[in-house]
Amino acid sequence: MIISALKERNHNEKRVAIVPDVAKKLVNDGHQVLIEAGAGEQSFFSDQSYKDSGAEILNLDDIVSKTDILLVVDLPSDEILSKVKDNSNIIGLLNPYDNKDSFVNLKSKSISAFSMELIPRITRAQSMDVLSSQANLSGYRAVINATSLYSKSMAMMMTAAGTVAPAKVFVMGVGVAGLQAIATAKRLGAVVSATDVRRAAAEQCESLGASFIMVDDEDDADAEDDSGYAKEMSEEYKEKQRQLISDHVKQQDIIICSALIPGKQAPILLDDDAVKSMKPGSIVIDMAIERGGNCTLAKSGETIDINGVSIVGDISLINGISPDASNLFSKNLHAFLDILIDKESKNIIFDDEIAKDAAVTINGELSEKFKNLG
Repeated sequence: MIISALKERNHNEKRVAIVPDVAKKLVNDGHQVLIEAGAGEQSFFSDQSYKDSGAEILNLDDIVSKTDILLVVDLPSDEILSKVKDNSNIIGLLNPYDNKDSFVNLKSKSISAFSMELIPRITRAQSMDVLSSQANLSGYRAVINATSLYSKSMAMMMTAAGTVAPAKVFVMGVGVAGLQAIATAKRLGAVVSATDVRRAAAEQCESLGASFIMVDDEDDADAEDDSGYAKEMSEEYKEKQRQLISDHVKQQDIIICSALIPGKQAPILLDDDAVKSMKPGSIVIDMAIERGGNCTLAKSGETIDINGVSIVGDISLINGISPDASNLFSKNLHAFLDILIDKESKNIIFDDEIAKDAAVTINGELSEKFKNLG
């Protein structure tokens, strides 16, 4: 098959869907690999490194007119999609809930689209779990960014002149990103606490050395779905949570917000009053800003100051570590291709359970779970 990657057009996106090492693996698998000129530059992968891996460097129009499988980070624009050849396949972080019209428009070209956000959380799919690989790096980067903005020491220091107290870091939302944020903050010497609606998160937090804060309520027994993601909680539960953490927030130096619910707006965890109760010099990193944010005062793509508290709505955390992010993302895609392409016939296998879950369209038709998108 002809498998290709384009240069990402989103100005905030520095990742690339195929890195040279994976290009080499695809060529060794018997595929032809096409890369748009300059596609890897922002992740420090030169065109020459792709050529050395056996890939060809072409322009956009030549690639989309030839490719059988287009690997992307973000869903391309409708203009680019209109040029993609009929009966081809697109795989990447396609954000199906926000790109409804684009998927409906794929019908006329019989394009199959697979969204990596939809990969099921099963053992066989762990090597394809893009959300986990990217969230891990984002959680790390969030703490590093917070540290660079924080004007005091993260770790406790004992000197002849006196003792410097460690920073207090509070992680709100303990998924993959939150756990990595905890681990990174602990490595830097901070005193770390965390909260989540899922009781199962308590043991994970404590194993990393963080104290755990949680509402004691009957609702938390049903706080996660079958995939292990947090569910949206009742308004009554949310109010109890706000009351529980209000006093705790006042004492914190850095807050990392990372609570997300798949397909929905991010839950509000920090309201205006909570932020205004924080000490001047404190930092809030809202990792959920792309889905509306966990903090009511966070603004997408901006760092704002409220009474000396810096609130960071960074929509490109992952791009601060784009070479590593691209490497992991590309390996996730390669693992998915291993189960998607029949090794003998080189045809797409649509009936594999992982492919079924990831499919948004099959030959242009919306998959069963996305019928309502139209």
